Amino acid sequence: MTARIGVVTFPGSLDDRDTQRAIRVAGAEPVALWHKDKDLKQVDAVVLCGGFSYGDYLRAGAIARFSPVMETVIEQAKAGLPVLGICNGFQILTEAHLLPGGMLGNDHLHFVCRDQKLRVENAGTAWTSDYTAGQEIRIPLKNMDGRYVADRRTLDELEAEGRVAFRYLDMNPNGSLNDIAGITNAAGNVVGLMPHPEHAVESLIGTGRTDGLPFFTSILKKLVNA
Repeated sequence: MTARIGVVTFPGSLDDRDTQRAIRVAGAEPVALWHKDKDLKQVDAVVLCGGFSYGDYLRAGAIARFSPVMETVIEQAKAGLPVLGICNGFQILTEAHLLPGGMLGNDHLHFVCRDQKLRVENAGTAWTSDYTAGQEIRIPLKNMDGRYVADRRTLDELEAEGRVAFRYLDMNPNGSLNDIAGITNAAGNVVGLMPHPEHAVESLIGTGRTDGLPFFTSILKKLVNA
């Protein structure tokens, strides 16, 4: 039976189709989910894609967090449903308190768009098991509000518990504390990151590399072997 992975579209989402394609390339079935619907259509996992949900008014991800679909996503994530938040999706996950900390505007006050080098710090989550800890990858990054922040206690907990999933290498593109590019919850089923793995799944497009594909093959293997 084919694994079904839902992709939520909010007003202002930009990367829902790209994310659906990445899921299809990995061998799973993408399922379109609409922000006004509470029904997740019995999907096996959910991706909150990149973009500017609700125009990023008030604060990036702050309005999307109250969408009807998020009521179900929050409930199911706490029960173990795998959830991946990419860029704006990461922002939404912090606003929904499924991941700690928050996202602020880039410290240089400019939109950043570049191929970004990362180090995989945690290869034990539902979304990262096809990587190896310490592996260096390169995937696209594009954001205006990508600066990860948290209080010192939270940062210390993330570091001590191995919950920093990805870290920026060579340069910190947005001023994120501890060079954090992505984190996971304690259970490992919820992961958020600012760079865009869905734009690096085929060698003919994007970076010309497939460094982002393991996100989607990781979750597929977990669901198949569950």
